[in-house]
Amino acid sequence: MIKRAHIRQFLAVVDAGSFTQAALRIRVTQPALSSGIAELEKLVGTPLFIRNRRQIRLTEAGGRFLPIARDLERGFRAADGFGRDADRRAAELKLGIIRSTPGELLQAIAAALRPGFSIELVENSDSELRSALGSGRLHMALVPLRDGDRGDHVVPLYEEPLAMFVAAGHPFAGRIEVGPEELAAETMIARRSCEFLDATSRFFTRHGVRPRFALRSESDERCLRMVAAGVGITTAPISLAIDGIVPLKVAGYDFHRELGLLLAPAWHALPEIGAHLAHPLETIGAIATEWRRTRVDGAS
Repeated sequence: MIKRAHIRQFLAVVDAGSFTQAALRIRVTQPALSSGIAELEKLVGTPLFIRNRRQIRLTEAGGRFLPIARDLERGFRAADGFGRDADRRAAELKLGIIRSTPGELLQAIAAALRPGFSIELVENSDSELRSALGSGRLHMALVPLRDGDRGDHVVPLYEEPLAMFVAAGHPFAGRIEVGPEELAAETMIARRSCEFLDATSRFFTRHGVRPRFALRSESDERCLRMVAAGVGITTAPISLAIDGIVPLKVAGYDFHRELGLLLAPAWHALPEIGAHLAHPLETIGAIATEWRRTRVDGAS
């Protein structure tokens, strides 16, 4: 008989992506977890995971079993809370975010979602978040949209250009546009969270610009603060601008990104989730419109 422990162990491995991290998460030993998964696979009559040294992946059968396991765990939790104040219970929402999400925008989005959901944030790259969404480890992801991202489970938010940012007192600060070659002597700051980091590097290399770097950091705030301090210059989405820096157009540097929310289709289709999401998504749409007006259109 399949027990709740089997479901918890299965979901822990799916969500953690490894047996080691899953065992730590649910506070069991790794041998006990491995044994539990083996028991579950015997009970369902098929392997649920593909195991190799690099990663743990669901088999085709594991992918089919995942929504069943999610439903079972929701049922167990509902049974645990039966008879308690229903207003105090909130649906779980695992929200993935790219590292370059503007903090102020994320705050507003989380505040809109919070009344109906118990939120857990997961920060990662676009590709990792999409993989987690596809495998059921996330319910929603805030990511740059791609050409094929269309449908009821896609909520576009806003589009914005990337620009070179320099300190307000920089000699180029008053220029409308500069050629990439003019930046050859500049010290750069690398935003490692940038979705266009490799493309930006190739762009400047093609134009013979091989700068010295004063800082390489995952922290957008730290990078932009150092730009404001005059330590170096960097590229960033226009909405990330802070006081003390100004955007500078670089000829030929025409990268844009469109941020949007991707919803896990199976999760989004659940009636109770749709009821919780309708008003927050309407609010988020209004937030994105105002954000674009003040932080993108106003800065371009």
